Amino acid sequence: MESSNGNQEINQPLIEQPSQPSTEVRLKDVSTDDLKGRVWVETKKLWHIVGPAIFSRVASYSMTVVAQAFAGHLGDLELAAFSIANTVILGMASALETLCGQAFGAKRLHMLGVYVQRSWIVLSICSIILLPIYIWSGSILKLIGFPTDIAEETEVVSLWLIPQHFSFAFHFPLQRYLQSQLKTQVIVWVSLAAFAVHILLTLLLVYVIPLGIVGIVVALDVGWWVLVLGLFAYTAFGGCPETWSGFSLQAFSELWEFVKLSASSGVMLCLENWYYRILVLMIGTLSNAEIAVDALSICMTINGWEMMIPFGFFAATGVRVANELGAGNGKGAKFATKVSVMQSTIIGLFFFVLILIFHDKYALIFTSSSAVLKEADKLAVLLAFSILLNSIQPVLSGVAVGSGWQSWVAYINLFCYYIIGLPLGIVMGWVFHTGVMGIWAGMIFGGTFLQTVILCILTARSNWDKEAENAQKRVRKWTTPNPEDET
Repeated sequence: MESSNGNQEINQPLIEQPSQPSTEVRLKDVSTDDLKGRVWVETKKLWHIVGPAIFSRVASYSMTVVAQAFAGHLGDLELAAFSIANTVILGMASALETLCGQAFGAKRLHMLGVYVQRSWIVLSICSIILLPIYIWSGSILKLIGFPTDIAEETEVVSLWLIPQHFSFAFHFPLQRYLQSQLKTQVIVWVSLAAFAVHILLTLLLVYVIPLGIVGIVVALDVGWWVLVLGLFAYTAFGGCPETWSGFSLQAFSELWEFVKLSASSGVMLCLENWYYRILVLMIGTLSNAEIAVDALSICMTINGWEMMIPFGFFAATGVRVANELGAGNGKGAKFATKVSVMQSTIIGLFFFVLILIFHDKYALIFTSSSAVLKEADKLAVLLAFSILLNSIQPVLSGVAVGSGWQSWVAYINLFCYYIIGLPLGIVMGWVFHTGVMGIWAGMIFGGTFLQTVILCILTARSNWDKEAENAQKRVRKWTTPNPEDET
């Protein structure tokens, strides 16, 4: 699911807001005999969310990809340092992205501004708590076995990434706040502007003012803060008149309740996020770690880049399933699931074939090192299978979110990733001495594949009419007026 930058709308409204005209067309209004017509109607509703969601994610994630590409062409050490700092450290920073999600299920639109402010407060506190990881990242990496040169260079990168770390606390709540109201176009345009600023600044700080890896990271910091300031300017200066009425002291109330509200969703995302962060850490302890980390990080970046597409389906599926169940239409939710899984899988198959065709060339985007290119070529098959599985799994997770199964998915993630996948990767890598390929293969087929199969079974065996009844109960709970909020 959504990485650090990634990253994913996992708590969408269980009911349709008045400002969501695109979801008003009901599947039952289309003839059940006209399958093509039903698929077309569902596809239009799905892509109304998927399109902008994919574009904004690709644009923001591409800033990290561009930064990593520039770092790779500076040298192997710079690529390894940036990859570890960005993949591992920022994964830690984004673990609490979901704290603002549940607020979007509230019926009272005027309270959404208060909710987004609460999420800023909570995430800012969490960002401060995580600061020591950035400050002493070099010592931490040395402690777990990383080579001294990589650890020290990573610490430099991590310190300069602190501004981006704090931007996450504001960007992700703003993104979800606007997406909950289907104000997706502004996210697209701001993401495009931020990406353009990042490219120009990177060129300036690398080639005109040669600051090296520090210049790359500074450009990344600025790009992410352009995202924050752009979305906030739209929100505060007339873009959301129904939901934003300025800063409120009410944002400081019920903070603990706000944290507890999103606990299961946070755990679900955190367990999945950390799985592949641990993979990078494990590879870093192998012999010749610099080349191994470089090759794997290139694979992880390409995988993450492509995953912006299934993450768009993840967001849209969560909304579509939640809307249909909230409206009491279990069959509509089931049909939305089928259409979403089918389309995401077709796209995944396309990229699966693409990686296999260009197995010895795809890493040229990031490096010209023959050693890294050779190592990345060996990993191409695993990358292709990872992309294929990740075109299905996020969509099923979106179904789980729309249906309110976050707690169940958290347990599934814990079992598949940490009880099966991680130990299998360790055994394959160290007991059978298969290195990077063994570790990654064990974690793919022991963790991701098993999780996908379980989610498929869970989805296929669901009683959608019962899920619709459960959704109706949640809708009544969420829409019960709170007198304290009205005064």
